Amino acid sequence: MTYAIIETGGKQLRVEPGRFYDIELLATQPDEKVSIESVLLVQHDGEVTIGQPLVAGAKVEGTVMRHLRGRKVLVYKMKPKKKTRKKRGHRQELTRLMINSISLNGSVLASQEATNESSAEATAE
Repeated sequence: MTYAIIETGGKQLRVEPGRFYDIELLATQPDEKVSIESVLLVQHDGEVTIGQPLVAGAKVEGTVMRHLRGRKVLVYKMKPKKKTRKKRGHRQELTRLMINSISLNGSVLASQEATNESSAEATAE
């Protein structure tokens, strides 16, 4: 199993090919390819490559599926005995990103197609 830890939107995220993740809003259109070079760690067949702070030559490629809004978060502020209350809601803008491949130094370590083929073989047996 191959995975990578990337940094996007000020957050660190563990990603695997063939899965989708909701990340901070990216300024791209749906069905557009995205390449993320801020890779902190790559793990492939038990071999771990750790960056200082980034892994040189590592890249995670994905496709933007759609843009959406997250769950509503209510912010309620109240000062006791002063009759002061504020109730505000917030919904974060998100991008759903499907991870296509993880590559290191130009060679693709894992891709979405390879993940789909191995899962199809496992179900056939």
